[in-house]
Amino acid sequence: MDSGKIDQIINKHNADAGSLIQILLEIQNENNWLPKEALTRVSETLAVPMSRIRHITTFYKTFSLVPRGRHEVHVCTGTACHVRGAERVLEAVEGVTGVNAGETDPDLNFSVETVGCIGCCALGPVVVVDGEYHGNILPAEITKVLQDKK
Repeated sequence: MDSGKIDQIINKHNADAGSLIQILLEIQNENNWLPKEALTRVSETLAVPMSRIRHITTFYKTFSLVPRGRHEVHVCTGTACHVRGAERVLEAVEGVTGVNAGETDPDLNFSVETVGCIGCCALGPVVVVDGEYHGNILPAEITKVLQDKK
């Protein structure tokens, strides 16, 4: 990500350190992750210590300090989803994508994550693909859900 784009995002927020989280979110949305160069630029421009930025980016699960795939797949493994077959759904996701939970494929096409609960317990098991929720999903339906993402 070039520094001009980073500066544009920072300037959109008037270079206000109080907007740090929003700035980081927008940089990540542009790049799918937060490269060290981007964090350094934010630190220098906002006069925020890198230690504070690291604390924020490692505390919130939404931030990634490593490259993520273009398509993010989240499998709920909370209690309601678990008892309704989340483990089999996760196995199907891993089989279709070729990516284990917590990993990203080398082509940066898919990242697969498990989530403790996404708050859709009545729809379990639930898979979220690029922000789109798929409730009451069966392992056999995973291929159809992910087919246009390959």
